Amino acid sequence: MPLRTGITRPISLLLSTVLAAGTLTGCTLMELARDCEGTDARVKELAALGVLDSRPAGATVARGFEEVDAGCWADSGDVVVYANRTYAFPGTQAEVAAHYREAAVRDGWKQDPEAWPVDDLSFVREDMVLRVEFLTAEHLAEDGHGSRPDLTTGAGYSIGIDSYV
Repeated sequence: MPLRTGITRPISLLLSTVLAAGTLTGCTLMELARDCEGTDARVKELAALGVLDSRPAGATVARGFEEVDAGCWADSGDVVVYANRTYAFPGTQAEVAAHYREAAVRDGWKQDPEAWPVDDLSFVREDMVLRVEFLTAEHLAEDGHGSRPDLTTGAGYSIGIDSYV
């Protein structure tokens, strides 16, 4: 029985295109289908890192952020585990920055050589990146936390660790 070329040609063209795109981009369907399965132990490992609990004197765990926010996300073949803490601090950003520059180095982190020149609060260790980010009202609103004067006066900040799996 002869093949119907009306259906066969478009399917052949589609399969050829997918194969060529995968070859040219280095992506495979398996890479694009990666997910967070099997990352629980790594998530727990990040959440337990001591630098997340380190904070300058006077800093408190922000209301509503009592637990370490830890998990995993997958997008387009990238799988990243993360752990974050959020603190309210009545002092200045400079005091927070000084604390974490010292605490990170003491804990084996090094200044991130790929960080933006103005971002001196980004550190690396092994396959992990540590960042300290100061919170703004706009940033909190984008994340659905509304108006939080306890985090936008003084130096409310978040410390987070990311690691590609």
